[in-house]
Amino acid sequence: MSDFKAIIIEDEKPAARRLNRMLGELDIVPEAMLHSVQESVDYLLNNDAPDLIFLDIQLSDGLSFEIFDQVDVKSAIIFTTAYDEYALQAFKLNSIDYLLKPIDEDELKIAVEQFVSRFRESENNNNKAATINFDDIAKLLGNPVDRKFKKRYTAKVGEHLKLFHTEDIQLFFSENKGTYLHIDNGRNYLIDTKLEALENELDPEKFFRISRQAIIHVNAIDDMISYTNSRLQIKIKTFKEMDLIVSRERVKDFKSWLER
Repeated sequence: MSDFKAIIIEDEKPAARRLNRMLGELDIVPEAMLHSVQESVDYLLNNDAPDLIFLDIQLSDGLSFEIFDQVDVKSAIIFTTAYDEYALQAFKLNSIDYLLKPIDEDELKIAVEQFVSRFRESENNNNKAATINFDDIAKLLGNPVDRKFKKRYTAKVGEHLKLFHTEDIQLFFSENKGTYLHIDNGRNYLIDTKLEALENELDPEKFFRISRQAIIHVNAIDDMISYTNSRLQIKIKTFKEMDLIVSRERVKDFKSWLER
């Protein structure tokens, strides 16, 4: 079956070996097994791009999405993960399927066959990048247009539970391994949800993740200033905890988001 180049990115070595064995039964021999964000970035920068990546999401040194902040990856991707909360974010990439661990052999075979079909079709069109279309995403996740985004979050304050409406939240940010929401009176409140999960729960028309540390509300922006290395600095009147910098890789998408 394998007339294409594939690699595995998986930090749990037993899981990597099991996946490698399962792929062997499909006549696929991955050219590399990588175990971290940094190792994957180094490999992708210094080798010809694979046609297909079997990709875990939570790696030993961060989320695999961080790879795409550093490398322009055109490869098709089959996600192999124990977490279903990242599905929407995964399908923003060149994703074929999203397989939950423990991986079922039949589901793996179906995902690979989907890729092979698209790979061969794209070869005929002189384009090796297999892509997933909107209908495929809609079938797997439901139509994103019809998705219902979270409207409220809670934070524990002493013995009390305080409720916040997303319209009143200016930004979410991470600091010292904690995640906080910030409101316009200048107060910050610790919440249980990580930024990665928030990114999938919030309405993308109103919220944008400018960096690994912050997600901002469009109405909270007070000023935008050109910053070093083609980045942007965002000013929010009541927020002083850290500089809010739009990373260079996100500036183009950020500007497009502002103009929606």
